Amino acid sequence: MIETERLILRGWHQSDQEPWAQMGCDPEVMRHFEGPIDREQSDSMIEERLRPHIERNGWGLWAVERKSDRAFLGFTGLAHVDFACPIQGEVEIGWRLAHHAWGHGYAFEGASAAVEYGFNTLGLERIVAMTIEANDRSRHLMDKLGMVRAPELDFDHPRVPKGSPKRPHIVYLIERPA
Repeated sequence: MIETERLILRGWHQSDQEPWAQMGCDPEVMRHFEGPIDREQSDSMIEERLRPHIERNGWGLWAVERKSDRAFLGFTGLAHVDFACPIQGEVEIGWRLAHHAWGHGYAFEGASAAVEYGFNTLGLERIVAMTIEANDRSRHLMDKLGMVRAPELDFDHPRVPKGSPKRPHIVYLIERPA
């Protein structure tokens, strides 16, 4: 668990499933993905990907809880890139917040804590991030975190259908401060 001024980054609770599923149905939250996901897909993501990664490693894409009211806001954290691409095997930073949590600085606050954890606790040499070119909000956050574009690492995401405008992914990275 990580605490920031306003947030708690923690493991996933059963009570997170409903608000997480609501996020997965929100077309605005899912705009830069292949589209909304149903409840079964949402629950599966928690049970088969998010929770097991944290259990195996002691860290991962943590649930984000606002301290003031204990509201679930989404996730942020670190995960291994586990599919064939130029950054396979590296650790990426990721985030996804509910639409009502946008514009309050929560993504930057949580992601900054995750970067610090990656460098200071895990001893990582670099952290990568990926998105589609049209995702201006995530690209802005990557810039704000001090990440830089690495166009030589861009790739077509193998989990996105061929022909989809969301298949080409761009890569950013940040290296451990000297």
